[in-house]
Amino acid sequence: MRVTRAQAEANRDAVITAASRLFREHGFDGIGLKDLMQGAGLTSGGFYKQFESKDDLAALASRRAMESATRRWSSVAASSSDPLRAVVGLYLSADHRGETADGCPLVALGSDAARQSAEIRTPFQDGIEAHLQVLEELMPEKGEPDANEKAMVVLSLMIGAVTLSRIMTDADLSDRLLQAAANAVKRLALDGD
Repeated sequence: MRVTRAQAEANRDAVITAASRLFREHGFDGIGLKDLMQGAGLTSGGFYKQFESKDDLAALASRRAMESATRRWSSVAASSSDPLRAVVGLYLSADHRGETADGCPLVALGSDAARQSAEIRTPFQDGIEAHLQVLEELMPEKGEPDANEKAMVVLSLMIGAVTLSRIMTDADLSDRLLQAAANAVKRLALDGD
């Protein structure tokens, strides 16, 4: 049975969405094409009709994950009377720590992405720049030269804290690490110290 153009496009979208989650959960090299296609409810036979290579899919899935993360930040910020605190609270939380398939792709795939081709790293760079833009807009002194540098420090601190907290086997120490990072962000960005 022949697949319509609309169905082929829906299938492609489903594969990208599934791959976005599965790569974050297993890493780029931790899952094969068969499992990626199964994750979208499809057989692996049609993969090369939709994508040039696994790297092509990884780049598209990475872009989708980064754009989703940026939209999430923007949504949380827009719905709060204290947007920066809301974003930091969301990001440096035990809930986010546990979101291995749906959480931040920078935490889940950052070190893995650094070893990939430019095709895969480019969506991460674009996503980092988008995250920095969101953070800079939320800084109390937005538009000032310091705001961009503070945004870089805050993003680095938050990614590092969640990454380390996921490594920890001691839940209390993991929680304290997230809280320490939140306190540091507050001092740096919110209190201006």
